[in-house]
Amino acid sequence: MKVNKIIAVKLLLSLVIMIGFTSCSKKSDSKGGSKATGWKINDKKGGFQYASKFKKQATGPGLVMVEGGTFTMGKVQDDVMHDWNNTPNQQHVMSFYMDETEVTNMMYMEYLNWLKTVFPPDQENYKNIYEGASPDTLVWRNRLGYNETMTNNYLRHPAYAEYPVVGVNWIQATEFAIWRTDRVNEKILEEQRFLKKDAKVTDVSADKVFSTEAYLASPSTAMGGDTNIVLQKGQKGGKAPKAAAGSTNTAGNSPKNVYAQRTSGLILPEYRLPTEAEWEYAAAADVGQREYNAYKGQKKYPWSGTYTRSGKRQVRGDQLANFKQGKGDYGGIAGWSDDGADITNKVKSYPPNDFGLYDMAGNVAEWVADVYRPIVDDEANDFNYYRGNVYMKNKIGEDGKVELVTAETQKFDTLSNGKIVSRNMPGQIAQVPVDDKETYLRQNFDKSDNRNFRDGDKQSTRYFKFGSSEEGDEKGKLRDDQRMYDSPKHNVSTDSLGNMIKKYDKSSKRTTLVNDDVRVYKGGSWRDRAYWLDPAQRRYFPQDIATDYIGFRCAMSRVGPKADKKKRPRN
Repeated sequence: MKVNKIIAVKLLLSLVIMIGFTSCSKKSDSKGGSKATGWKINDKKGGFQYASKFKKQATGPGLVMVEGGTFTMGKVQDDVMHDWNNTPNQQHVMSFYMDETEVTNMMYMEYLNWLKTVFPPDQENYKNIYEGASPDTLVWRNRLGYNETMTNNYLRHPAYAEYPVVGVNWIQATEFAIWRTDRVNEKILEEQRFLKKDAKVTDVSADKVFSTEAYLASPSTAMGGDTNIVLQKGQKGGKAPKAAAGSTNTAGNSPKNVYAQRTSGLILPEYRLPTEAEWEYAAAADVGQREYNAYKGQKKYPWSGTYTRSGKRQVRGDQLANFKQGKGDYGGIAGWSDDGADITNKVKSYPPNDFGLYDMAGNVAEWVADVYRPIVDDEANDFNYYRGNVYMKNKIGEDGKVELVTAETQKFDTLSNGKIVSRNMPGQIAQVPVDDKETYLRQNFDKSDNRNFRDGDKQSTRYFKFGSSEEGDEKGKLRDDQRMYDSPKHNVSTDSLGNMIKKYDKSSKRTTLVNDDVRVYKGGSWRDRAYWLDPAQRRYFPQDIATDYIGFRCAMSRVGPKADKKKRPRN
């Protein structure tokens, strides 16, 4: 009997202790306590700061959500060109955001106006920045055609404001995306009072340029280290602002006297060019095809059906895209059977696809991020496929701090046509290739430049030694017999006076134009026949050359869940 009482007392004590731990756990959870340590999160007195009220990533200006999934990449029904560069392979793409339309002339003119204001072209240090970013308006000229109207007016005249920008090469498109990232995040931080109100207009100058990555790395030194512009939460006695209209990633629960960080959930990922897999997946838009099996890959256009004209009663016979219908036929007969355009057309002139994206076929073809190779190596990777990774890291100075680009350290490239473009801007973080500290004993990558990985040439092998064994070879340089696909070896540079030095490879032994500086472009254009409207078609062009039929649109990665769906009930 006495033993039973002792056992009963022990059980009662155990139960009390368990209840105490449970209530303590609930108490810590209910008041923002850590599930790991029980310490309070976002304590005003200090400690770990985190945006615990974060809901989801806000949709950036101009973007629409593209829910990721599996699709058959390269599903081309016809291969009349016999390229054999788009054989079907199954890929999975993560969810991302993409521009609803192509980047327009007005959007690009805003970029040019900002560059001209911040980096005046009449100053010696900045004379090549504005000119290097300006589209090549001479792409419209034709030896046997009168196109001076477009040469003089297409970019700047308000009649073409909502038309897709052309004459922009791949390098210029990527630089535009970097600029756009910084301007969007600059506005977000201003709205949340981490930056001085209207500083982006009144205080903007070459030595106070906002850079997203520079701000994240060292907020106190961003924008020239001006503490009157770069603020901390609660500075100037201001209260935390309410969420902006439509915003879902506020930092209203952030404590005072801190800068915005990635943990704030405020700053959006970078705008960038979409990968080839992302672009093709978004263009095909299999999401809306219930009668179509996405795994088989039989869809020919971004819309349903195998014809380029609408079958709907109200608009039956209308063209669904802007493309060349035949020899000398860029729009059809006036007033009848017309696609509404002779050159490019105003964005949103044709119906969107099932993702809500406009002009994913026709109007202008579009640059994507990938370096071109005749094969898509799905054996190496079938998840978020992309060829073109060049891994870089922030440059750290002797004082242990990141180095920012200045007017004196800014780098310029001379393109193959002699045009000088800027490859970084004052205020950005200087970048250097990753080295052994990042690559040693890693299994997923072992060098900075991975554009040639598994593309079939000799130097793609992991332990290939570059041409430094023979007498006269400079270490790290490839000999002619080691050049990938035997591509030409042109070289253009400028001397100290700015005169162009041209070294053109005239060798008759060159057999291809494929190299590390050619990029994929997708989708048909106003100059192309219907054959090229297939989302799976792929072509390539030198990254530093522009045309009158290639434009671009931006994409942005999605962080967090694949889709904004309600949680499924558990059984």
